[in-house]
Amino acid sequence: MKYISTRGAAPALDFEEVLLTGLAADGGLYVPERLPTFSEAEIAAMAALDYPELAQKIITPFVGDCIPAADLRGILEETYAVFRHNAVAPLVQIDANQWVLELFHGPTLAFKDFALQLLGRLLDYVLERRHRKVVIMGATSGDTGSAAIEGCKRCHNIDIFILHPYQRVSEVQRRQMTTVVGDNIHNLAVQGNFDDCQAMVKASFGDRGFLPADRGLVAVNSINWARIMAQIVYYFYAAVALGAPTRKVAFSVPTGNFGDIFAGYLAQQMGLPVERLIIATNRNDVLHRVMTTSTYGRQALEHSLSPSMDITVSSNFERLLFDLYDRDGGAIADLMKRFDSGDIRFSDAAMARARALFSSHCVSDEETCGQIASSWRECEYLLDPHSAIGVRAALQSGLDRAVPVITLATAHPAKFPDAIKQAGLDEEAGLPLHLRDLFERPERYEVLPNELAAVQDFMARNINA
Repeated sequence: MKYISTRGAAPALDFEEVLLTGLAADGGLYVPERLPTFSEAEIAAMAALDYPELAQKIITPFVGDCIPAADLRGILEETYAVFRHNAVAPLVQIDANQWVLELFHGPTLAFKDFALQLLGRLLDYVLERRHRKVVIMGATSGDTGSAAIEGCKRCHNIDIFILHPYQRVSEVQRRQMTTVVGDNIHNLAVQGNFDDCQAMVKASFGDRGFLPADRGLVAVNSINWARIMAQIVYYFYAAVALGAPTRKVAFSVPTGNFGDIFAGYLAQQMGLPVERLIIATNRNDVLHRVMTTSTYGRQALEHSLSPSMDITVSSNFERLLFDLYDRDGGAIADLMKRFDSGDIRFSDAAMARARALFSSHCVSDEETCGQIASSWRECEYLLDPHSAIGVRAALQSGLDRAVPVITLATAHPAKFPDAIKQAGLDEEAGLPLHLRDLFERPERYEVLPNELAAVQDFMARNINA
């Protein structure tokens, strides 16, 4: 399996090289040269597989011969053994044709664990074999950081630097990052917003001169292909559980950066019978505006009850655009260059393709609270604010009731107690046993100005591996 850049000017790489590269040299994102596909018979047979077995079935074509089958099996079994539910990603029914896919049973209580627990182990495997050391740099709006730290904390060949917007993540989210002990772990609270943090990461991949010559720079944000790859698995897992391939399903995905829902798009392209992918956004509705106006433009970021979705530039949307524009790297490079200086409008043909599979809904904070309250009142199911946005969008989708709609529950409600209270509920979602002492653990992080030079200087002075 070879991987190519969405902007067409970077060399094609194999899986191992893509894992260690992240952003392509031409500024684009890596995607498979061609997707594997599964027949109806192959999808039907997936019903007999547990989660690690299914993951191996889905992931093997993407890895190719870079990792032997027995080694990959061991990595996957170790990855999903740390999840606290035997089903790994259990489905819960909340209405006649409405289901919730619980993606929060990993160590950090968020869907990011599915990708980042695996990514950490893949990196450890490859770096040990290559006798290499790298620096991981990532930006987080809340959940990516803790999942990346948890996944990489055992890796002796990695220094990890995670940027989060100062005072703009929940206390649980912050503490999950800042209480993890390790000389190779560095938490940076940047006095800006998530987009500022993400821009610093992208700029650093474009100019790596601040790092020692013997250190590579690796991405853990969803620009790293391995993260997208890992997320494809639970779409197949959920759909097969509800009757695929003989029954179509739809997915509602709370999203800001478009990585999680892009994995659903890939699953559909690989043969999964997906009727609809519903883009569920908060008031930072860049993706909803794309779907309704064909225009991709920046707006001022607004802080909401769903902070992990407080994003105004959706990094992974470029991967979808690549397909919508017939995989024309030059066209994508031109679009992204124009986007650097202003709003861009997509072609009618591209948007017609997008709307054939995707729809979108923008959900306000008030509607989010209303959905948290009504889901608790109607079926005693407690949603976090991000998952509530997904459920509200699913209920507004207008799909045929014969089509089950699966909302991706992306975080445990215990991570967002303020939103639960604002919804008017007295219920508390207690932290799981392994995190019960979270508020008693000492924190360690650095507050830095919103300046690229300050961040890069800190990183250069604190590389230990």
